[in-house]
Amino acid sequence: MEHNGAYKIVFSGSMGAGKTTAIGVVSDIPPIITDVMNTDTTQHTKATTTVGIDYGEVDLGQGEKLLLFGTPGQERFDFMWEILARRALGIILLVDNSRPDPMADMNRFLDVFAQFSEEGAIVIGIGRTEGHPKPGVEDYHREVEKRKLVLPVFAVDVRRKKDVKLLLNAMLSTLEARER
Repeated sequence: MEHNGAYKIVFSGSMGAGKTTAIGVVSDIPPIITDVMNTDTTQHTKATTTVGIDYGEVDLGQGEKLLLFGTPGQERFDFMWEILARRALGIILLVDNSRPDPMADMNRFLDVFAQFSEEGAIVIGIGRTEGHPKPGVEDYHREVEKRKLVLPVFAVDVRRKKDVKLLLNAMLSTLEARER
């Protein structure tokens, strides 16, 4: 999953979960985004939506870097989710707690990435918990445990660089622990 010191990380989740924002907050280069005007306002009322991929990079020093890829969140682009996950070191799954059924959103993506969870690492970031405290992080932990998975789950604000770095560090720590 390493290629010439470059490590691929995929940000995935439902439309509006914050993938584009998270990549933009931590990227050391101006991110490449493929947002267009949102015509699917039944899914989300945001003005724009990703229809291809988002891309950014984090320089780790010594010639190593993280390549950050963001998937589109709309289900009509779900064929891209697995394609983008190929050869990825890990997946950061972002869940928007303000959606009608965020637990179902998480489970949908965990189903899509079920095989990946055996090969790589998945870290879950729950956003918009300030205004929507239910379900809580503990509820997500219990749901993940029902799936017989052990995954890091954090409440995050993807607009804050430290929160996105927390997700990246948790992923790298998970991968290091697996190597031991």
